[in-house]
Amino acid sequence: MSERSSWAVGYSVFAATMLMMVGAFHAMAGLVGIVDDEFYVVTQEWVFELDVTTWGWVHLIGGVLVVLAGLSILKGHMYGRIIGTIAAAISMLVNFAWLPYQPWWSILMIALSVAVIWALTVHGRDVATPV
Repeated sequence: MSERSSWAVGYSVFAATMLMMVGAFHAMAGLVGIVDDEFYVVTQEWVFELDVTTWGWVHLIGGVLVVLAGLSILKGHMYGRIIGTIAAAISMLVNFAWLPYQPWWSILMIALSVAVIWALTVHGRDVATPV
């Protein structure tokens, strides 16, 4: 039986915490879109033209799934690491597209997503190992 790496546990807890925070933020933004669909400014120049309430439901459901993934990472489940890795990869793509509008924020979010993916793929198995 191999011993747990304290770095692996720390990185996995970091990844789980970041995913739960981002999921909670998305869920709150989704609730705002559902409750008050006139809160967000809607323009006609976007590629995807969806109703604000529809985007609200997408954010709410996605946010809840990401929070659940973070919780399952803390429990050491494999499917939590898979969902967390996919969510971080999607976040990287979205922030790359957002780079011209908010460069510093996008670079920060891409770097955090890389850290989350690295923590979940390289060190995830160490966390699931029993003591």
